[in-house]
Amino acid sequence: MSHTITAKVATPNGGKYVQQLCKHWSHKLETRVEGDTGTVTFPTAVATMTADGEGIAIAITGENRDDVEQLTDVVARHIDRFAFREDPLTYDWQWRETAAQ
Repeated sequence: MSHTITAKVATPNGGKYVQQLCKHWSHKLETRVEGDTGTVTFPTAVATMTADGEGIAIAITGENRDDVEQLTDVVARHIDRFAFREDPLTYDWQWRETAAQ
């Protein structure tokens, strides 16, 4: 079973943060940016971040639920570092279980 956790983070600068995050992680991880969507492949999961005018939609998917849950903190802390000029951002993480294919 694949485990996915999602969140929508309100920020007017989502596209900028997605670009910065992918560039930051590209030194150690496989990353891909297409427009305002960035994908980061961690050893145990994949994080996809899509920005629009209202914020960033984040989805983290992996086979091990604990690994996916740990990455919520990693992703949130990194976004918060780039968004230090803004009020603290809010992450409302929601699980979405999907059957293995």
